[in-house]
Amino acid sequence: MEGIQVGLAHSLVPSPNQSSQRLPLCTEEAPDFLLECDSSVLGALQKHLSTYKIRRKVTVEPQPELHVWAVLPSTPQVLEAVPLLERVDATTVLIRDPRTVYMGWRLLTQDDGPALVPKGQLRNLQDYHMHRYQQGIPEGVCDLPPGVALPLESNLAFMNGVSFTKGCYIGQELTARTHHTGVIRKRLFPVRLKGPLPASGIDPGTLVVTATGQVAGKFRAGQGHMGLALLRSETIKSPLHIRTSDSQQVTVTALVPDWWPTATK
Repeated sequence: MEGIQVGLAHSLVPSPNQSSQRLPLCTEEAPDFLLECDSSVLGALQKHLSTYKIRRKVTVEPQPELHVWAVLPSTPQVLEAVPLLERVDATTVLIRDPRTVYMGWRLLTQDDGPALVPKGQLRNLQDYHMHRYQQGIPEGVCDLPPGVALPLESNLAFMNGVSFTKGCYIGQELTARTHHTGVIRKRLFPVRLKGPLPASGIDPGTLVVTATGQVAGKFRAGQGHMGLALLRSETIKSPLHIRTSDSQQVTVTALVPDWWPTATK
């Protein structure tokens, strides 16, 4: 996939490893929904949704003709700008990215996405990954491994990813109880790495430790010198580092995104 990144007005990046699934065409009797997911788990998600439709007349099917683009603002000052040209037809869907305004918009189209964004610059997927890691946005099964990543530790409550007024879902009781106690000891933080990195990058699950050798958490995923790490909140202001497989020491600096609620800073 190609992409668009920060440019004169906006950036467009085809969202990596994402696929769309949908229900039948929208009518009064049959509402229609689009779901964006990591393409590597498309089959598993389709099977999961089909298992829980419970005799409802629901059809779940992939929509490979739809292309997902990330339209990223060039600067925070244009976060509220409307990025599309007037020539928008029924095959195009533009919505604000629900996770944070810093992630811009999601554009679904059958046509050429970049042509719809005035002064937009087409960029690559590495630019997209770097942007979201800088903002602390996890995405896909690498950043949020199934059976390992917990919703509140992954900051999904900050990104409209958890509802505390409706359910039910697996793990709802634990999630709701943790939320209402207000005690979340570990979070997924964006981190900046400084030092000699292995050619293949830092392995997921590599321990992050303090200067005294105390385990502060684990590196989750990243690209270059930016990434995500699950860290104990009480340790993020301490000097942290990773010891690589070739015995090199990489300094880890935990960052707190501007868009996070004030109480977490």
